Amino acid sequence: MEEPLIATTASPSKPREMRAMFLTVAGLLLAGLVAYHYSFSAPLLFDDDPSITDNLTIRKLWPPGDALSPPAMGEGVTNRPVINFSFAINYALGGFDVRGYHAGNLAIHLCAALALFGIVRRTLRQSVLRPRFGDQARPIAFVAALWWMLHPLQTESVICVVQRTESLMGLFYLLTLYAAIRAMESLRPLRWQILAFAACLAGMASKEVMVSAPLIVLLYDRTFVAGTFRAAWDRRKWSYLSLGATWILLAWLVFGMGRGNRGGTCGFTAELTWWTYLCTQAEGIVRYLKLSIWPHPLVLDYGTYIARNPAVIASCFLFLGALGVATVVALWRRPVWGFVGVWFFAILAPSSSVLPLVTQTLAEHRMYLPLAAVVTLVVLGLFRLSGRHGLYVGTAFAVALGGLTVRRNADYRSAVAIWTDTVAKCPDNARAQAGLGGALLQAGRAAEAVPFYQQALRLDPRLSGYGLGSALLQAGRANEAVPFYEQALRRNSKLTDFCLGYALLQAGRIAEAIPIYERTVQLNPERADLCNDLGNALADIGRVTEAIGYYERALLLSPGFPEAHNGLGAVLYSSGRMQEAIEQYQRALQNRPDYLEAEYNLGLALLDTGRLDEAVAEFRVVVQRSPGLAAAWCSLGRALERSGRRREAAASFEEALRRAPASAEARDGLARLRLAPQ
Repeated sequence: MEEPLIATTASPSKPREMRAMFLTVAGLLLAGLVAYHYSFSAPLLFDDDPSITDNLTIRKLWPPGDALSPPAMGEGVTNRPVINFSFAINYALGGFDVRGYHAGNLAIHLCAALALFGIVRRTLRQSVLRPRFGDQARPIAFVAALWWMLHPLQTESVICVVQRTESLMGLFYLLTLYAAIRAMESLRPLRWQILAFAACLAGMASKEVMVSAPLIVLLYDRTFVAGTFRAAWDRRKWSYLSLGATWILLAWLVFGMGRGNRGGTCGFTAELTWWTYLCTQAEGIVRYLKLSIWPHPLVLDYGTYIARNPAVIASCFLFLGALGVATVVALWRRPVWGFVGVWFFAILAPSSSVLPLVTQTLAEHRMYLPLAAVVTLVVLGLFRLSGRHGLYVGTAFAVALGGLTVRRNADYRSAVAIWTDTVAKCPDNARAQAGLGGALLQAGRAAEAVPFYQQALRLDPRLSGYGLGSALLQAGRANEAVPFYEQALRRNSKLTDFCLGYALLQAGRIAEAIPIYERTVQLNPERADLCNDLGNALADIGRVTEAIGYYERALLLSPGFPEAHNGLGAVLYSSGRMQEAIEQYQRALQNRPDYLEAEYNLGLALLDTGRLDEAVAEFRVVVQRSPGLAAAWCSLGRALERSGRRREAAASFEEALRRAPASAEARDGLARLRLAPQ
């Protein structure tokens, strides 16, 4: 017969219990903050860019329509409106300041740990387990939640911002179960049933893995409270009907709002059939279990790994088959252990069974919730062996886990660091090679990025050459970049060909670049920078009238655009329209006072119009800010020479020669000064 858990303790013990609970909660929160205090400066990684920086729907929090309508190709946020809305809250509070997103992720993780603590504690006080574990329910629950929270296997879910999909869904999953347990224990269960429904609904809108939550709640009721499925259904059928109704939202998000596929990230391919994916998942689940016990090596991204070793696959199937049979048998003979097994397999099933996730066949973040089953079993075993010393032994192990987590956090200190770690552990992972190339490119180390992009293409020729083209272009190898941009465009017509045009321009192939720029401007008529670049290209081949038109169009789209003012000034200067050119250079400097190219060009225009003192002043600014620019020293020398300041002019030409010993202009200037009558 069910025994409701109603507080009957004497009042003197309540303050002691409250103090103990306060210290427990404070200890969990403090441990989590210490373990992840380095994580706040970790950069955005992996799918963070399409889900956050490129995601226009998070830019406005209210009204919430946009924030609750994630983009169809938004990677981690697609079909997940609650996740998208949480990013919109972060953006409203701090824009793209990465610290706010990490603080949100950590807060979610800490709350999930508290929910797990509550679930384990109340479960151990149920009539089924109370005789064995009831008197140690709080310390066991504390150690289980502490281990789960500090385990290094959780770092990806906490530190990678977009993995909030996993942690926030996990929080809602745990809250659903916790609220359902409270409803089972309460004489007035309605408020807890409403909370369970709300948490389950939010979880369904966070990630598809939430699908098993209503069934897990029913199984919990049967295992720990009601005793049979029939009794559980008879007592709380309306609660289960409400939880089951949340599947309607999940179905609509997946098949209605999401049109049935997550932007092409899941589905079958010629290489990845249901069988090859199942074999890969069998190996992956065994790997996850191993990492739960011995968390090394941890890998950010396994790429599109496919299991191919028949012996390994067979042994993994045998091991998991034995666990599966043991779980089924335990459901009827030892329901408590059966519940733990079902928790593990049911939560992994949506992502680790037969429906391929083609972009990520293995992922450690999938163990975020299943890890709770493994940890709880181990902690129960520890307390059975250690008795009342279990709290001290468990806390000591938690310190070790926390130290490993802090150490793992250091790998996330920069994009270069985490991708270097990933490449070292998975050198045959093409996506990791490309990820390291991208991180180096973003860090301004283009020459170092090139070999990693090349290795990625060798490992997987299906990858786009766009990244390698960008690395070669930034490394000053524009001619080599062109074919890779062309290859990328052939494979994905949605890519902009702006970079191809720019590479052709840098390679001196201006005539080839212009039609590409013209097409790009037609496709992106609002882009002032593209109009400016097209103006530069046209000016380079002498099509001055057309160049002026595009510069003026750029300025119409972006008034005060310094580069467009400078470019327009240059074509006006070459056309002999000196006064107009001077005005354009001055406007460029008004909008960007440190724009040295415009400053230098203004000096040349002033020099050619005979405004010598003003020209001298401009050239002095240039050489002061960029003393290594020999051409500026020569121009200053010419301006001083024409204004009759021969000694200063000679000093300027000498400085130019010191900076560039081969400068013919500087030598000619000195020769003129020596030959001219004193």
